[in-house]
Amino acid sequence: MPLYLQRAFDANYRMVTLIPVVFGVGKWVASLPTGYLLSRLGRPLMICGLLLIVAIDVASATTSSFGAFLGLRALGGVGWAMFATVATTAMVNLPAAERRGRAVSLLLMSETSGLLVGSAGGGWLYEQAGVTTPFLFEAACMVVAAVAVGRWAALGADEATTPQRPQERRLLTEVLRTPGVILMGVTNAVLIAIQTGTLVFLFPLYLLKRAGVGPETVGLLVSLSVLGRLAALWCGGSLSDRWGRLRVLTPGLLIYAALLGSMALLTHPTLLSVWSFAIGAAAGLVAAVPTALMSDLVPRALQGVAIGWLRMMTDGGQILGPLAMGFLADAIDLSAPFLFGAVLLMATAWQCRRRVSAMSAAITVEERER
Repeated sequence: MPLYLQRAFDANYRMVTLIPVVFGVGKWVASLPTGYLLSRLGRPLMICGLLLIVAIDVASATTSSFGAFLGLRALGGVGWAMFATVATTAMVNLPAAERRGRAVSLLLMSETSGLLVGSAGGGWLYEQAGVTTPFLFEAACMVVAAVAVGRWAALGADEATTPQRPQERRLLTEVLRTPGVILMGVTNAVLIAIQTGTLVFLFPLYLLKRAGVGPETVGLLVSLSVLGRLAALWCGGSLSDRWGRLRVLTPGLLIYAALLGSMALLTHPTLLSVWSFAIGAAAGLVAAVPTALMSDLVPRALQGVAIGWLRMMTDGGQILGPLAMGFLADAIDLSAPFLFGAVLLMATAWQCRRRVSAMSAAITVEERER
């Protein structure tokens, strides 16, 4: 995408960074409404989202206006929200709650694997077949996905919608009043803010400027982080199913904080390689837990709205994270975003620990009353 923008629109850095921002805004706007519409329209919403992305990709490859291109990418975020909200709800909407962690992990693993394959394939197509072919290839992939989802939706037609609820405007209020839901939304927002604002955008710059490594080594270290995340995703979901969500989430956040904060002290390539893989693994360990825990807390009829709200919070972190971390790097130092991210993770872990204490106290009172 950055290479295409520079070639097609002679884009500067500010224009390039606007793309993930408008895409995130599109997702932020559409996630919660999709959660509400899920109870009425069901799984076909996923097909509509995928076909919208197809249309956006084709239009993006043909437009010559950067303003129009920005608007199209924002609409692409809407299409992604329509797909992802329904897909996440389907993954957590299991009869057996003890399998939710693994189900969410499987979804995140598929996204991460697609990111690895798509990045390599998109670069090859851009160089060998033309600058617009990655858009057309993605559109073709979305058509295949829409057909697959259509078959799945037809097989599950009887379960496509959840029962209608009266006073639908109050559903979100009911969701937010559930203890622990707001905390999980904030946790997801913090995780994605650190992922996008620090690890994706600033970590490569840190490697170049502080560690003095070349572009090839930067690519290797970033790949190690992605592989670490992929390796730990399944472990995080499985462990949370067996040991309990908060028993995995709280120490996982603290480990993540320690690794992220200490990254600012490292410059040796070997240590950076170990830390890159470890940070990716720590991020993967906790990534699936907030979604699984929130799905445990809310009734099945409210899960569509709850997932829509959770994804809206996540998209908010994706929008604000790069802005906040970039400001800290410019105003203070390139190490400041790493330290600030560690502080955010520790504060979130402390809130999760308080939640565990509150749950333990409630169980003790209930046992005494019995």
